Amino acid sequence: MRRRLPDTCVHWGSDSGLVEAGQTRPARTSEGERYGHDRVVAGRFAGLTDALDAAAVGEGLPQEDACRLIRAEGDALQAMLSAAGSLRDRRTDRVVTYSRKVFIPLTNLCRDNCGYCTFVRRPGDPRVHTMTPQEVLAVAEAGRNAGCKEALFSLGDKPELKYPAYRDWLAERGYSSTIAYLRDMCALVLAETGLLPHANPGVMTREDIVTLRDVNVSMGMMLEGTSPALLAKGGAHRGSRDKTPAARLATIVAAGELAVPFTTGILIGIGETPEERVDALFAIKEIHDRYGHVQEVIIQNFRAKPDIRMRDWPEPGPLEMVRTIAVARLIFGDTINVQAPPNLALAEYGAYLEAGLNDWGGISPVTRDHINPERAWPALDRLRAAMADAGFELRERLGIYPEYVRQAERFLDPALQGRVRALTDDAGLVRREEEQWT
Repeated sequence: MRRRLPDTCVHWGSDSGLVEAGQTRPARTSEGERYGHDRVVAGRFAGLTDALDAAAVGEGLPQEDACRLIRAEGDALQAMLSAAGSLRDRRTDRVVTYSRKVFIPLTNLCRDNCGYCTFVRRPGDPRVHTMTPQEVLAVAEAGRNAGCKEALFSLGDKPELKYPAYRDWLAERGYSSTIAYLRDMCALVLAETGLLPHANPGVMTREDIVTLRDVNVSMGMMLEGTSPALLAKGGAHRGSRDKTPAARLATIVAAGELAVPFTTGILIGIGETPEERVDALFAIKEIHDRYGHVQEVIIQNFRAKPDIRMRDWPEPGPLEMVRTIAVARLIFGDTINVQAPPNLALAEYGAYLEAGLNDWGGISPVTRDHINPERAWPALDRLRAAMADAGFELRERLGIYPEYVRQAERFLDPALQGRVRALTDDAGLVRREEEQWT
């Protein structure tokens, strides 16, 4: 029996769907009425009961049905949430994970011009910065001292191809590309602090991934979306050549061919339709079905900021997030971890759990979220308590997920396997004696 979430969580009404946190939950006649997905789903969602029954036991969700459920409401929404939550419980039981990390923004130069980005700076901006090895090591050492295990490297995409001064900066230090510099910084952090790098440098060639593989336990790049509207005039990705779906999907394929545990995901609310979110999720699924290397899919919501081109763009609501998380869980079944950033949460955590989420991503006790600097990370002790109140246990993982730790011979360079095993238990999670909650 799934535990009832507390009444302070966002929950679902039969008419409008979302009821905000703190309001009184309408009475339910039974636990089965709240969580049973065998109810009759009528109206424009008629015929989906069998599809949800199959999805709840890991048999997958057809794309046509996913496109209907991405707009679910009323009984269909309740049934979808029940199926998604049951499927998550089937996969990871009542354990929800996170990674204790430091955020290393290696350079905030980028050749792209995304309408929602507050991270990237242009030459002439006093905030433009590329970190030196000394600065990288100082952040990593602070993370090690705070019990972090992951070093997340985030940076702009190929700025050397656009900015001659930055290209000269690299050349003066003996580097021909940002990837080459990134590789050495990952190796430095690994050797000097023991933190396990996870690089997120944008679009990568097969050669780029080979360059980074022996000094990274995993890599990542958000697909973000596959909608043509994003690249059209006025679109979020207009003028951003590295945001073409073909280039990003090719990176995910190359990572699969090289057996690199890979993080990807979609950014919702930037101009795509709900059905186009489903298209993007199925594009990820098709690649994962071939290679088995996509360790997590992030469902990230757009947040407006005063210094971006899309500062007046409407943000997606909580119901859109919950629907998308639930549909993602049903699409990926029990094969992929589904994550949403807790510092961007639009609803109380229980709503995301009810939709099938099983991971909160990287959380840092040391560094801010440089991509969303206005959104503070949640305090880990409070997040842990919130999970316990909802009937879940929060556990720490590494930058490589437990199922890939257990397949280290295939998915990790031999030089990294011993380091990972020293930190993890038989389940592939961080050893309990290594976990910290402050």
